[in-house]
Amino acid sequence: MDLDAFSAVHAPTWARLDELARRRRLTGAESDELVRLYQEVATHLSTVRSAAPDPGTVSRLSETLARARSTIAGSHEPAWSDAKRFLVLTLPAAFYRVRWWTVGVMVAFTALAVVAGVHVYSSPEAQAAMGTPSQLETYADQEFANYYSNYPGESFAAQVWTNNAWIAAQCIAFGISGVWPVLVLVQNAVGVGSAGGVMALHDGLGIFFQLILPHGFMELTAIFVAAGAGLKVFWTLIDPRGRPRSRALAEEGRALFTVALGLVGVLGVSGLVEGFVTPSALPWWLKIVIGALVLAAYWTYTLVLGRRAVRAGETGDLREDHNAATVPLAA
Repeated sequence: MDLDAFSAVHAPTWARLDELARRRRLTGAESDELVRLYQEVATHLSTVRSAAPDPGTVSRLSETLARARSTIAGSHEPAWSDAKRFLVLTLPAAFYRVRWWTVGVMVAFTALAVVAGVHVYSSPEAQAAMGTPSQLETYADQEFANYYSNYPGESFAAQVWTNNAWIAAQCIAFGISGVWPVLVLVQNAVGVGSAGGVMALHDGLGIFFQLILPHGFMELTAIFVAAGAGLKVFWTLIDPRGRPRSRALAEEGRALFTVALGLVGVLGVSGLVEGFVTPSALPWWLKIVIGALVLAAYWTYTLVLGRRAVRAGETGDLREDHNAATVPLAA
C-alpha cells in the first residue's frame, strides 16, 4: 500500500473527525457524522497498522480516535462541584461510617497506654530496661520538652506530618490483614504510655500533658480513624453482610481511599498545631483549648455532615456514575 497516497485520499476525513471531536457542542447531524467518521477512521487505522505501520500516522490517528471516543462516550471533567461534593458528602460519610471503629480503637489505645505508663512508673525493672536513672531524669527534665522546640516550626510541622501520614498509611494499606494496624497501635500506645510513666516518675506529668494534648487530640484521632477504617475492611472480609465478598471489599476499599484522602488534610492540621502551637509561648491552657477546638471541629464535621450524608444514601464510595454496574441484591 502507498501510504502517502492513502493519507492524501483520507486526510480530509481525518481532519473532519478531529474538528468535530474538538467541538464543545454538536448538533444532532454533527453527532451522527462524528460516530460515522469514528468508525471509518478506526478502519483506516487498522489498515495502516497492518499494511504500512508508519509510527507518525498511527500516533496521529490514535490520538484523533481517542479524542473522538471521549466525545462520543462522554468524559468527566473535574469541577468545583466535585470538590464540594467530596467535602460535604463523600468524605464526612466515609468518616461517619467508621466512627464506632474509631471510638473502639481510641478506647483500646488509651487503656493500653495507661497500663504501659503505670507499669513503667511502678516497675524498677521496666525503668531499667528503658535506661539508667540519670538517662531517664535527663529525658524527663530536658529531652521530652526539647523535642518540640529543636527545629523551626515549618520544618517540624512537615516532619510530623510525614511521620504521622506514614503511620496512617500503614494502618490503611495493610488494614485488610487485621494484624498490622493492631501492631502499629500497640507499638505507639506503649511508646506514649511509657513516656508518660517516665515523666510521672520525675514529677513531670503536667508538662507531659501540656505538650502532648494540644496536637495529640487530633493527631491520635487521625491514627485511630486510619486504624479503624483498615480494620473495618478486614471485618468486611469476614462478614460481607450479604454482599458478594469481592463486591463488598471493592466498595469498602473505595471508601477507605476516601478516608485516606481526608486524613491528608486532617494530619496536615495536626502537624501545624504541633509545629506552631505546642512549642509556642502561649499559656498552656490556651494551647490545650486550641487542640480541643480542632478535635471538636473534626467530630462536628463527621457527626453532623456525616449523619446527613449517610441518611441521603452516601457511603463514602465513589460516585455511582463512576462505578461499574452492580447487580441488585436482596437485603
